[in-house]
Amino acid sequence: MRAYIYKIVRQEDYQKMRLVQVILAILLPPVGVFLTVGAGPTLLINILLTLLGWLPGAIHALWVVSKQSDRATV
Repeated sequence: MRAYIYKIVRQEDYQKMRLVQVILAILLPPVGVFLTVGAGPTLLINILLTLLGWLPGAIHALWVVSKQSDRATV
């Protein structure tokens, strides 16, 4: 019973963190990417896309968050 409750709590925390990542990916794309994958080439690409315009950066950030969350659920 305890393990089941712990699993539910972990799943709720995961869902909350994913929601935060999606919101940040929309509002501040590089921050959303940094929280998802950390510093690296993906973050650099997102910063460059965001400098070209908010929309390309936001689309890329949402793609990164989506791709990472798909990996976590498999």
